[in-house]
Amino acid sequence: MTIKEQLYGLLEENRGKFISGEDMAKQLYCTRGAVWKAIKALRNDGFEIKAVTNRGYCLSDSGDILSEAGIKRYLKRECNITVLKTIGSTNTYLRELAQNGANEGTLVVSCEQTGGYGRRKRNFFSPADTGLYMSILLRPPFSAQESVKITAAGAVAVCMAIEKVTGIYSEIKWVNDIFVKNKKVAGILTEASLNIETGSLDYAIIGIGINVYKPENGFPSEISEIAGALIDKRTSDVRNKLAAEIYDHFMKFYGKFPECDYVREYQKRLMWLGERIYIHSGADGHIKTPAILLGTDESFALRIRYDNGTEDIIYSGEISIGR
Repeated sequence: MTIKEQLYGLLEENRGKFISGEDMAKQLYCTRGAVWKAIKALRNDGFEIKAVTNRGYCLSDSGDILSEAGIKRYLKRECNITVLKTIGSTNTYLRELAQNGANEGTLVVSCEQTGGYGRRKRNFFSPADTGLYMSILLRPPFSAQESVKITAAGAVAVCMAIEKVTGIYSEIKWVNDIFVKNKKVAGILTEASLNIETGSLDYAIIGIGINVYKPENGFPSEISEIAGALIDKRTSDVRNKLAAEIYDHFMKFYGKFPECDYVREYQKRLMWLGERIYIHSGADGHIKTPAILLGTDESFALRIRYDNGTEDIIYSGEISIGR
């Protein structure tokens, strides 16, 4: 671990308190000059570090910078964390780690994604320093058919984390989008590697992207009508708290698989319950079949009723509101 990383950990542990440069140098077994260089490097990374003569240095409580130490400060369980300033995709990055033997539970977080994507490889807008983009590595002991449980657990974990950290109630648009006041604030994508011989999963990766703040120049025109953000003003440590809460909630659910004690929470938060929706089908989803959304079953498949009165179960696909 570098002096810079050690120094940040020390400041994070004492957030809001001043530590003298001399004390820092003693605790890190380095020179005062090395401390100053590390302070300068952290400031260049965006950390707000106050300096007062005869008192030393203090990490400000007002910032919202993602960091390993910042996330670990709120985590209730141990995990291997990698925090990146920018990456093409956290899912793609974690897939490489998985193929090289990374442990289950490994967490990758990035401040920006230059190639973020969702279902059907659609672009997921992931600008710098306004969102939270994270992926968790799993090595589940069940078949690919049950992987929808992972996505559903992720959706509930995100909703519960948002409510605990911000007090905001969120809903789930089947099967993997999170909405607040009819605006999409988060998306979830589960990808897996299948063992053809056994039919089981070698590993799975759940990726989560959240619009925490509105981008400075707004959302791109193609998503501006549907995309939203959680909060308007930058708030101290919101993203570190969210990352930790999501991870803790999700791993708690995952640890009880195949039991799904979160199914009632998922059903309670389901959007458009009892309303008229469209079921999208066809190669590009252009065929739209109207139906009433009745809810989900215990395996998170969608229960619907067509206009002719017959009921059906939808296991995959996309839906939109009929109004």
